[in-house]
Amino acid sequence: MDKIELSVVTLTKNSALIIEDCLKSVAGWVGEIIIVDDNSTDKTLDIVRRYTDKIYIKKWEREGQHRNFAYSLAKFDYVLSLDSDERVTPELRDEIIAILKDGPKYAGYNIPHRNFIGDYWIRYGGWYPNAKLKMFNRHKFYYEPEAEYHPRAFLDGKTYTLKSDIIHYAYRDFQNLFSKLNHQTDFEAKKWLRDKRKMNFRLCMVKAVSRFIKFYFVKKGRKDGFIGFMMALVSSAYQLMTYAKYWELRKKQDEGSFSG
Repeated sequence: MDKIELSVVTLTKNSALIIEDCLKSVAGWVGEIIIVDDNSTDKTLDIVRRYTDKIYIKKWEREGQHRNFAYSLAKFDYVLSLDSDERVTPELRDEIIAILKDGPKYAGYNIPHRNFIGDYWIRYGGWYPNAKLKMFNRHKFYYEPEAEYHPRAFLDGKTYTLKSDIIHYAYRDFQNLFSKLNHQTDFEAKKWLRDKRKMNFRLCMVKAVSRFIKFYFVKKGRKDGFIGFMMALVSSAYQLMTYAKYWELRKKQDEGSFSG
């Protein structure tokens, strides 16, 4: 198979258990694979070296800044941003090859995500198709560099949504889900504080309850049974946990200002 002019960019951090299947899904048909690793201490780099020699070591500080740096390393105009827990399906591979060979007509391409917890495909509650901007012209795209987590994306041009899926093994199990939730809300709380977000307990409760209603009832998360209930509950807990951490950060900041 001829290789197409596409740069795959993947960020890693102790990804030894999942990175090989990710790289296998793009090896042999993309022009280059770029890895930006956050000082892994497991076998991640040993595995990665089987697929590419374009490996860069950089400590993760802010997600937007980190991703922008990684995309700047690409040789080709179009980048496929592929996380280590994601895999390109054969159908998506063929769709991407056809687009690049014909000449891309859009600045960015949204790709549906088939999200899993363990071996369960989460079909409802807004989890599918859940298309995200994953392939783009790197000269026309960047992330908000200041954001610690979930940065805003900026694209100069139009987008098109592909038909085929990325497989996303979002969570190994509930323990992994709760661990990621704790990690993500750390960054979100710092973002709220930095942005001087207007947030109080009453508003937080309203948002938490409305999130559960939205994902469990409106978006039919209940059709995923117990897993659907848990995913809606976690979405609600995201607001509550972030607010609790934000409240503590703001309290410390106010106490520091007072003592100063």
